[in-house]
Amino acid sequence: MLFIREKCLAKFAAVFFSVLFLLSVNAPAQKKKVVTKPDNKSSQTASKNKIADKKPAVSNKKTVKSKADLQKEAEARRLAKIEEAKQRAAQEARRQAVLEEKRRREQAIREARARRLAFERGLRTETIENIADDNTEGEDLEVRRAAINALGNRAGTVVVLEPQTGKVLTMVNQDWAIRKSFKPCSTIKLVTAIAGINENVIDKDGNISPRKFPMNLDDALAYSNNSYFQNVGANLGSGKMISYAQRLGFGQPTGINADGETSGRLPFGNNNARIYSHGDDFEVTPLQLAVLVSAISNGGRVIIPQIPRTKFEQANFRGQMRRMINLPQKDLQGVIPGMIGAAQYGTARRGVDSSLGVAGKTGSCIGQGSWVGLFASVAPIENPKFAVIVITRGQAERGKYAAAVAGRVYAALRNRFDAKNNKNLAQIPLELKPQPKVNAKTSAQIDTAEGEDSDEGDASLLAKGKKGGADRTANPKTIMRKDEKPASMFLPVIIEVKKAKNEEVKKAKNEISRPRIVPEN
Repeated sequence: MLFIREKCLAKFAAVFFSVLFLLSVNAPAQKKKVVTKPDNKSSQTASKNKIADKKPAVSNKKTVKSKADLQKEAEARRLAKIEEAKQRAAQEARRQAVLEEKRRREQAIREARARRLAFERGLRTETIENIADDNTEGEDLEVRRAAINALGNRAGTVVVLEPQTGKVLTMVNQDWAIRKSFKPCSTIKLVTAIAGINENVIDKDGNISPRKFPMNLDDALAYSNNSYFQNVGANLGSGKMISYAQRLGFGQPTGINADGETSGRLPFGNNNARIYSHGDDFEVTPLQLAVLVSAISNGGRVIIPQIPRTKFEQANFRGQMRRMINLPQKDLQGVIPGMIGAAQYGTARRGVDSSLGVAGKTGSCIGQGSWVGLFASVAPIENPKFAVIVITRGQAERGKYAAAVAGRVYAALRNRFDAKNNKNLAQIPLELKPQPKVNAKTSAQIDTAEGEDSDEGDASLLAKGKKGGADRTANPKTIMRKDEKPASMFLPVIIEVKKAKNEEVKKAKNEISRPRIVPEN
């Protein structure tokens, strides 16, 4: 029994140890399987670890790419800054160019203004010096004083004479009155009108034949309508125009008893329409204009202006006539209603007192480097006593301002106007006084010709300001009003009697020493 028990224990032990051996042999393989086959949780953790292990490599790649991009971006920014700097420099250069051009223009304007002011100062200085040098022997000093005061601070000349006899009462600035000639501007329309009437281009009603024009002669003269007279001139031709100008005294000396008289100029070879309305290429003297308006008012007598220098000449003065104009008196008088209209409601209305019977024609244009203002007139038209011619020069000058100067002369001589009839004087019937059919605005609308030289308005040629132009600074309210005294160009005017240095030197029996009106030193 015991033996069987021992034998069983031995077999059990052998089996037990065999199992242990087998277990010990299979344990590493099982262990490996457990490690290589983890559960889902460990698998996810492992994959995360793998991704984490891979991330540094990817991040490094991205870092390298960012640096390249940053370099490119930095280069792009650098280039953009360079381009922006170039654009700013170009903009600044353009701005500086604009500023430089603006400065250049402003400097040019300043220089032009300085030249113009110097030119006008020169004109005024010349006027003052000429007036101081005027020979006043034989002049009417009351008339001379009135003319000087009326001229004021303007550069110009004033001629006053008797339209019936040719007696010169005064010539202020005799050098300009006798020895200089000027573009006649719109005063040439008087010649165009007389020629048109006599050649039947203008009919008895003042209309242009055969073509009708929206205004008649009276209003065309009163408002200085350029288109009307260019239409008349187109029917006349330059040859006839020049012929009539010569018959009316242009292009030849007047014969005044003074040295150095100029003849003016006629526009031979010029058929420009402006010769009929603006007087292009014509040149006339104040004395020639005085002879023209005198002939219109005295019945066609071409007078010879004379200055009675001596006592004998003054005591025995008689007017001299060069010739009679070979034209019907009605043709000459055909322009008088328009001249009256200019004073009553036209271009001279603000400058003259129409109650004095003034009849005249204004003119405004650019000539010899500056504006020229003219007014050729007679008064009283029913019984002419005075012919007053005013010519002024300067940037602000126009015909209406010249008319204001003449208006002040007439006002100062009002006490010499009388209504006494003289059978030797041409009488102008009152029924010739016009009634306006159009107004100034309508006339300007009708006037399609170049208006730069017209009396009422212009497109300003010299630095246009003002209403043309920057330099049109004249203010009619302060310059042109009849009841306002203009600023004087001169120091107080005195009457100074010339005395002989040597009392033993006696003047000739028929000579007289006359006072002179000169600026006070």
